[in-house]
Amino acid sequence: MKHSQITYDTLPPESRILRLWQRFNRYPAGRYVFNFLIRRIVPYTGTIKPHVTHLEPGFVTVQMKDRRIVRNHLQSIHAIALANLGEFASGLAMLSALPDSVKAIVTHLEIDYVKKARGLLVAEGRAEPPKLITSDVVSVVQAVIRDADNDIVAELAVTWRLRPKAPEAAHQYE
Repeated sequence: MKHSQITYDTLPPESRILRLWQRFNRYPAGRYVFNFLIRRIVPYTGTIKPHVTHLEPGFVTVQMKDRRIVRNHLQSIHAIALANLGEFASGLAMLSALPDSVKAIVTHLEIDYVKKARGLLVAEGRAEPPKLITSDVVSVVQAVIRDADNDIVAELAVTWRLRPKAPEAAHQYE
């Protein structure tokens, strides 16, 4: 598939993201390919150039380099770039923990900015959604962003609405 053909519609639904990671992570250039695809599939998040370094059900680590394009007038990483990174980490953690029969959407995001962010950042997302989802439920994912000194620069609580997919739509990403 040519990269120009990658669209939002090709985003793997829910736990398929984990399977995609497991498939590509086996190869030396697999992480590069996985991260390239994710940036193309989620174009807004792609602007911060996140790099997934670890993904397992309910847990992810994502790096973001300090670049001029993500900086603010104070020469630190912009608040919205940090929010984008944290929300992305929460999303991968949540989606990797869900079965294909469940869809998810963010309904609320809280972020505390603890310290000016500079240098390489690492975001961790942890999700523990309910094991059985038969109706609308909410689940909160915690994400934390640290700098190269391992100091916390931001903490997020991202609320996700989870619901079972309609049987006729079970094969589509909504």
